[in-house]
Amino acid sequence: MRLHAAMRYSVLNNGTRARPLLLFGTARTVGLGEQHVEAAACALELMHAYSRVHDDLPAMDDDDLRRGKPTCHRAYDEGTALLVGDALQSLAFQLLAGDEALPPPPAVRLRLIELLAEAIGAGGKAGGQSLEAAAQGQQLSVADIEAMYARKTGALIRASVLMAVACAPETEPHLQKALGGFASSVGLGFQIQEDLMDSSAGTPGRRKLTYPAAVGHAAAQRRVDLLYAEALEALRPFGPAADPLRALAGWLRARSD
Repeated sequence: MRLHAAMRYSVLNNGTRARPLLLFGTARTVGLGEQHVEAAACALELMHAYSRVHDDLPAMDDDDLRRGKPTCHRAYDEGTALLVGDALQSLAFQLLAGDEALPPPPAVRLRLIELLAEAIGAGGKAGGQSLEAAAQGQQLSVADIEAMYARKTGALIRASVLMAVACAPETEPHLQKALGGFASSVGLGFQIQEDLMDSSAGTPGRRKLTYPAAVGHAAAQRRVDLLYAEALEALRPFGPAADPLRALAGWLRARSD
């Protein structure tokens, strides 16, 4: 089926898989095996792929290429791309509701669905993108840019961590809070780092409102460094158990593509 082929094309695109990796790293930190959260990791990546397919459409960013390959609407067509996004989003929630390997308590399943829905909705990614679209041609304060980024990019990254925590509800509240702080810092740092990489590469696109454009390249890099330092500090209560997350934070900070 053409739709299925387009879905595979959009998901299996050699992305960083940062969100599933963060979920797996968090699972290890709270003592869970990866097999117990694999469906949640897949749901995250499906949701991220959906958002990329719709972001690339002419009505949004109007991109022709993603990671060196034609975007979904260029490889197929705009109607198919819309349906791909819809189908990937539906499949993500289907996995969370029905996968047998996830923790079975209904409260855990509901929490997973709630976290993912919040991350992509009006209070998360969709809301952040709406703020970005409304701000084109305007000057925003650094605080406003960070608030926008926290929704547009940070919300799904934060969900990556909190969904793993939801699968281990016995985790002590202060440790859950620490992981939330880690996720918030990494989420904001991730988007500013994206801006820095785009500006260094001269990547074209409609979006002109970026963190480096607002504060300068050097100040943006200092902000990234501070955010990742805060993320590592948040992991202090876990000791060596959080080494997978520390390694992932180091990799995200050092990446260049």
